[in-house]
Amino acid sequence: MAISADENCGQYLQTPFYGITSRGCWVVTMLRVYNTLTRQKEEFVPLDGNSVRMYVCGPTVYDYPHIGNARSFAVFDTIRRYLEYLGYRVRFITNFTDIDDKMINRAKEEGVTVADLAAKFIAEYRVIAQQLNLKPASVNPRATEHIDDIIEMVKLIIKNRKGYVVDGDVYFDVSKWAKYGALSKTDLDDESAVARIEEDNKKQDARDFALWKAEKPGEPSWESPWGRGRPGWHAECSVMGKHYLGLPFDIHGGGQDLIFPHHENEIAQSSVAYGIDTPVKYWLHNGFLTINSEKMSKSEHNFFTAREVLDNYDHQAVRLYLVSGQYGQPLDYNDGALKQAIQSLDRMKNAVDTIKGRISILERTGSRESNADKKLAEASRKVREGFESAMNDDFNTPGALAEIFTFIREINTHSKNAGGAAVLREALAVLSELVGILGIDLLAGSATDESGAFVKTLKGVVDFLLDLREQARKSKDFATADQIRDRLSELGIAVADTKDGPTWKLI
Repeated sequence: MAISADENCGQYLQTPFYGITSRGCWVVTMLRVYNTLTRQKEEFVPLDGNSVRMYVCGPTVYDYPHIGNARSFAVFDTIRRYLEYLGYRVRFITNFTDIDDKMINRAKEEGVTVADLAAKFIAEYRVIAQQLNLKPASVNPRATEHIDDIIEMVKLIIKNRKGYVVDGDVYFDVSKWAKYGALSKTDLDDESAVARIEEDNKKQDARDFALWKAEKPGEPSWESPWGRGRPGWHAECSVMGKHYLGLPFDIHGGGQDLIFPHHENEIAQSSVAYGIDTPVKYWLHNGFLTINSEKMSKSEHNFFTAREVLDNYDHQAVRLYLVSGQYGQPLDYNDGALKQAIQSLDRMKNAVDTIKGRISILERTGSRESNADKKLAEASRKVREGFESAMNDDFNTPGALAEIFTFIREINTHSKNAGGAAVLREALAVLSELVGILGIDLLAGSATDESGAFVKTLKGVVDFLLDLREQARKSKDFATADQIRDRLSELGIAVADTKDGPTWKLI
């Protein structure tokens, strides 16, 4: 719910349920999120007033990210954008895992150092992030930058008698942490659960997990109280979350495959080392990207890299596809879904063209209010309310998109009859703002960059040709007028004659 900028915001500033935007007070008590820890939707109340601290597990940089990884990138970027839209100040951390078994094995296969391998795939991630229009993280920490922090955490776990050392390896003793399993609701006596835990005959119990691994020949290693070695995979996120966000923090995100054992282990480590029962308030997990209802994964060899998909489809359409499903549910990958995303993106862009074309006409002929203005203004208000209502229900992007396309129908119905440019500009601003929360930039290519300059030039050329066509029609030289129209059509530019003059759009 928004309160206009000229109203007194003071009554809300004493509660944690507010934000301040250019539109005034922005009360956000209605936002509800599904918390994996409690298995229910909860009202979202940040730990520190108007600030949100958010950590999302990033990629292990040993290979090209697949399109399933890209879904996680896109949905948590969208969640971040919506929180910022509500007026929250978001500190967003996503890491690079740049040392683990996969990194070491892949580096050996390619005959390169682990550091060089990491640099290669971090660069690849950054290209994909740019193509998917991901906002830059506040920080992108790497595991190898926090070895000292990891060693300190492991020392605390041992001191608190929840860890043990065997031949330079350090393990977390799950049997001594009664709350283990609270996040995943995992039955640790279930063989299928234990099968997901790394095998190691040095463990006292198969359920235990490695905090520190002793050095092996040819592997990167660091000095520690237990001899040279390297961190276990789970350790890094606990220390980086604490280092950059403090404990507790608001949101921890990642794919559903990380719930157990990775995130379960994070909770155990952080709780024991730092003496805090609930290191994270809200746990959010995105559903898998599937192919024929099977999880997409590199181990099953049923995946497409993000690069392959982005090289073959419009980048914004791929982004739209990735956020088209509710983030916590599976999303099936197929050409039909991507083609649908392309069509949906085209509908959005056509709506922008419709508004801009009408504004251009009114700038030439003069603005005058009409009954259609009121209907379009009401539609602009209702789409914002509907969009927020959907997104406040655990970031329900399908519902939000439905509201946007209802608005687009209103734009197509009423904007052609709108008499005032102001209401059209407001409709354009609302449409671009709401779609922007989903990571789609409908106004990309401004006149300040190369593509924008081209668009500006194209508009000038087409408008000039339409002026020549109008002169030909007035002179009753209909052959020339038709020739201009037909030639533009062959070039992919549709011309429509209206009572207010000709309009055009790309087809």
